Amino acid sequence: MILMNMLVGLPTMLICLSLQATVTFWAVRFYINQVHNNANPGWLGRGVGPLLVVMVLLMLGNFVQITLWGVLFLTLGEFDQLYEAIYHSGVNFTSLGYGDIVMSSHWKMLGPLEAANGVLMFGMTGAALMAVLQALIKTQIGARVKPN
Repeated sequence: MILMNMLVGLPTMLICLSLQATVTFWAVRFYINQVHNNANPGWLGRGVGPLLVVMVLLMLGNFVQITLWGVLFLTLGEFDQLYEAIYHSGVNFTSLGYGDIVMSSHWKMLGPLEAANGVLMFGMTGAALMAVLQALIKTQIGARVKPN
């Protein structure tokens, strides 16, 4: 059973990692293009607006992964309804672990695999947001300090 869980869970984790890496790359690239290629950005273009867009994009990337895991659980026959599968997936992905819904013993190891995946993806999301926030702070400080 463990081998079967690994054969299903590890490729799903790899797909999620690829997806979040792609979303992160696009989001950071968007931020850089908005802030550094905009001659007269206004208040929202000075980093706050693009930062909000980056946050939304990264969280959407995480939600797509939660949905992917949920669809996997539905496909494996663990749930009858997509809503329950996505709910259970969200609980796993965030490592919240309510325990109100438990998968069958055959696929139970997918829960910890998804939780490990979620911790990694939220770590990547946090790191990307921190990098964007540091760039925003650097830009704001650079705009206030004028060379003589």
